[in-house]
Amino acid sequence: MKCPFCNKDDDKVIESRTVAEGESIRRRRECNKCGKRFTSYERVEHRPLMVAKKDGRREPFSREKIMSGVSRAVEKRPVSVDDIDDLLDRIEKQLYSMNKKELQSEDVGEVVMQELEKLDKVAYVSFASVYREFKDVKEFVKEIKGLK
Repeated sequence: MKCPFCNKDDDKVIESRTVAEGESIRRRRECNKCGKRFTSYERVEHRPLMVAKKDGRREPFSREKIMSGVSRAVEKRPVSVDDIDDLLDRIEKQLYSMNKKELQSEDVGEVVMQELEKLDKVAYVSFASVYREFKDVKEFVKEIKGLK
């Protein structure tokens, strides 16, 4: 594994633990060259999952894309990096458990919204405002009332 700091591929594993209900392994590593520590993850490789977009395009499912949207939603919220990783693991597991080769982007968005609502209500509303393309304050109020 190449060190993200000095780009050398000489490191040692300091700690390993299973995460995501045993679905992946988190490894803490230390570079033997520069001494910095970093984390790597090992996950089971799933069959390719395609997402059909609203405009008809198809693209491979991207955990990173979900992480980007979720990270914006939880910005300035008391949500840890571990909470985000766990959320992403649950989302990904739920999507793959649907046993479909292709998902509609709406299905992906709804799963993200369900999981965000459980994690942080404010982050949920923030994500919903972008995902559902709220046009005015009335739509915000309606979504917030629906949280009760």
